Amino acid sequence: MISNHAIIDQKAVIAENVEIGPWTLIGPDVEIGEGTIIGSHVVIKGPARIGRENRIFQFASIGEAPQSKMHHGEPTRLEIGDRNVFRECTTIHRGTMHDTKETRIGNDNLFMAYTHVAHDCVVGNHVVFANNASIAGHVVVEDYACLGGMVGVHQFCSIGTRSFAAGGAVILKDVPPFVMVSGYPAEAHGLNTVGLERQGYQPNVIAALKRAYKIIFRQSLTLQNAISELKQMIDETPEIKVLVNFLSVSTRGIVR
Repeated sequence: MISNHAIIDQKAVIAENVEIGPWTLIGPDVEIGEGTIIGSHVVIKGPARIGRENRIFQFASIGEAPQSKMHHGEPTRLEIGDRNVFRECTTIHRGTMHDTKETRIGNDNLFMAYTHVAHDCVVGNHVVFANNASIAGHVVVEDYACLGGMVGVHQFCSIGTRSFAAGGAVILKDVPPFVMVSGYPAEAHGLNTVGLERQGYQPNVIAALKRAYKIIFRQSLTLQNAISELKQMIDETPEIKVLVNFLSVSTRGIVR
């Protein structure tokens, strides 16, 4: 299951039932969990830990040093969970000493071809990166978010849970949960209604989130005043608390 033409450092830890294709390079301080399938011509460097049942396609680069002028070879880390798919030519970089010292990716994510995750990023669970979507350093992408093809995200931005960024969007500020954005620079264009329906959200919850959207984006309120209005809705719709918590800690401001 491991090709004779694969190049694997003796200090790498490879679990049982791992498949590794020819001409793949796995460096020292790399740990790969059970059932992971790695194609040909893949480069994986560490320190890095890759969980169970991941799928890494050809020409992907996983765990390479960050593209940061402030990085000078320090042993920063990459942590990847389980059941992720990394398609052709995906690039995932380790962290830097100027943040948490690691890049973290959760479970069940799909990274399509030529996607990029820069240093010190945090990607949650069930996230989709469509082809060529890229996030700069220190970006947080929460669970179930979807980045369309060619989306670019500025450093230090946060992408809220179950939000959707249309293809080609350039995101310079935080994207609140449940919101759909598009454009350059990205602007809010309604609630991610289709995504929420597909994920089983009930009509009454979606209706409440639409009211919350109007409070944030249609009533010309300051962000703090919008938060105050939203807090009054938390008891009737707990999902509103997700919005309030996100908005309360935003440091870059939100897309409008």
